[in-house]
Amino acid sequence: MSKLVELTFISLLSVNSSVMVTTIANAQQPLYLAYPPKNHRTTAEQIFLIGSASAAGDVTVNGQKIQRSSQGHFAPSFPLKLGVNRFVLRHNNQTINLTVTRNSTTPKIPQGGGFADNSLYPNQSISVLPNTPICFSAIASPNAQVSVNIANQIIPLLSQNKSIELPANSAILTDSNQPIINSVTHYEGCAKFNQIGNLGNPSFQFKLNNQTMAQRGRGNVSILNPNQLKIVEIIADAGVARTGPSTNYSRLTPLPQGTVVSVIGREGEWLHLDYGAWIKESETRGLPNLSSAKAIIKSAKFSKNTEETKVTFPLTLPAPASINQMGNKITLTLYNTTAQTDTIRLEYEPLIKSFSWQQVSPDKIEYYFELNSEQQWGYDLNYEGTNLVFTLRHPPKINSQNNQPLKNVRILIDPGHGGNEWGAKGPNGYPEKSVNLIVSKLLKQELLKRGATVYMTRENDKNVSLQDRVKMINELKPTIALSVHYNALPDNGDAVNTAGIGMFWYHPQAEDLSKFLHDYLVEKGQRPSYGVFWNNLALTRPHTAPSVLLELGFMINPTEFEWITDAQQQENLAVILANGITEWFEQK
Repeated sequence: MSKLVELTFISLLSVNSSVMVTTIANAQQPLYLAYPPKNHRTTAEQIFLIGSASAAGDVTVNGQKIQRSSQGHFAPSFPLKLGVNRFVLRHNNQTINLTVTRNSTTPKIPQGGGFADNSLYPNQSISVLPNTPICFSAIASPNAQVSVNIANQIIPLLSQNKSIELPANSAILTDSNQPIINSVTHYEGCAKFNQIGNLGNPSFQFKLNNQTMAQRGRGNVSILNPNQLKIVEIIADAGVARTGPSTNYSRLTPLPQGTVVSVIGREGEWLHLDYGAWIKESETRGLPNLSSAKAIIKSAKFSKNTEETKVTFPLTLPAPASINQMGNKITLTLYNTTAQTDTIRLEYEPLIKSFSWQQVSPDKIEYYFELNSEQQWGYDLNYEGTNLVFTLRHPPKINSQNNQPLKNVRILIDPGHGGNEWGAKGPNGYPEKSVNLIVSKLLKQELLKRGATVYMTRENDKNVSLQDRVKMINELKPTIALSVHYNALPDNGDAVNTAGIGMFWYHPQAEDLSKFLHDYLVEKGQRPSYGVFWNNLALTRPHTAPSVLLELGFMINPTEFEWITDAQQQENLAVILANGITEWFEQK
């Protein structure tokens, strides 16, 4: 154990409140449990116990001897029954008592019959256009008659053959993302309404044998007047547009500040925008005096400097836009926009190979850019007044014959977590934030030797918000951005048998870098592969530069943790990673 690890461990032990230690002997390394915390609750079918003790002697869990690493670390998994599960860990004369409660994910039906708690849908106020289907649903006792009464209509809700639930997105990290067939009975029925105004609260009716009951739904159902739609302006720097009305839904291209768009529906705090996306109302403000959110475009203009090419689209109104990247092609789509275009001034070199556009529907235009390079280097999309400015960044100039091949490359390194954000904890309590910083600093020095300009989001142990990290990327506009992390798993993971290098990307411009670094570290560093993932993360979402989040190993794997905290291995890793970054640039 390094001195830093030892000191951190002792400090953590003195303040740890996650377990109850009944006896502590004067051992070199007392019995310690890093995870799970005290009175942990989970819905997982199993749990791993991450901890450490002196290598001398055995550690038992409920009387069963467990496997440990050479330094005494352990991470066994145990099945959980529903309800309270008790574990007793022992090492020599030390004992830790732990309680883990497994909660059921199955909705609970009242004894005697009725609706499951919080199962009625809609569960908040909603608004839609006339003749838009509204689907009502509930979970209730099987073989019941269920209906909804609203606006003088009775809508039968029919029992569905199967109730399919998808696990959380994190399930893919443990290869357990298969659909789940629930045993509950799901009832659903849909209807259309053309009566404009507030239809009131739906009343859900339940009938089974001789039992009848009614329950009011939450919120009102309203039908909007299509001739008096609300028009809003995006006030956030980048409005978070989604595919549906909650944060469970996928993100779309962020809407630039100033975008103007009509609202065709609402669900709770979420607004349904006329081009299809949803956004939180708090990211908008109403424009009551504006009668239309339709735009006209005529000409467009290309311009360039040494670092980027800009395309300016003058519009009569800031319309919604989206971006789609694929290989050396990028498509800009304008919604609610009609073209009156005859002339566009073009600038090709050094970035653009070809350009075209078409009005694909009466209110949607697509602009197609084919680039000279397969690798894209970042873009910006923003409004200056009613001018949409689309900026494409030029590739860096690499001289592989120079002893400083990265001389024209700017790299931002983000050591994950910091300050109060510890990240994952190793078996002895050593925090991820510390090793992130150590390896990031070593990597910085190696990149400087190769001529790169290097920025760091933090140089010491301090709090840096995700927003501030992203802001640094957007303002500094590095050539690439790398967020350095070490990994953990959800509760149902296998901490002993999961290890290796993982790479995470979001925008296609970062995919090749992710694959290359993953393969390079696995081959040159002789590390196991955890895999390459497309992932919606705060530090993979910046689009001003190819942005990759690196997971360089698993803090919770007892054996890999020893490699992670080995000072010589950290130096080796930094050299290999810097070599890999250099080789990737030289190939571009």
